[in-house]
Amino acid sequence: QVQLVESGGGLVQAGGSLRLSCAASGRTFSSYAMAWFRQAPGKEREFVGVIGWSGDSSYVDSVKGRFTISRDNAKNTVYLQMNRLKPEDTAVYYCAARSSREPAGSPYEYDYWGQGTQVTVST
Repeated sequence: QVQLVESGGGLVQAGGSLRLSCAASGRTFSSYAMAWFRQAPGKEREFVGVIGWSGDSSYVDSVKGRFTISRDNAKNTVYLQMNRLKPEDTAVYYCAARSSREPAGSPYEYDYWGQGTQVTVST
């Protein structure tokens, strides 16, 4: 069983930055692929990015060049650095863990979820 706890959300002006953190319980964190998803009001949950056990990462086109995912296996933590934020980035951001080392982009591929953290970008 893995428990995920996100933190770092908040209100920021357009063009600003935020760093989200996701702390995971469990001794096998390094063997999990970790992803970030987001969900805006009235919209489906959207894949943001993923990092595999080896550190390889991929992102949805809308955040490429602005968002960076990293992981610290010693701290059982994954991060989402968000730069040059836009109002359309406003959403609840969720951390997810997959019981596989390989990354995936569908929410159905993930076994564990955090409670979410709100990110609001104002104009």
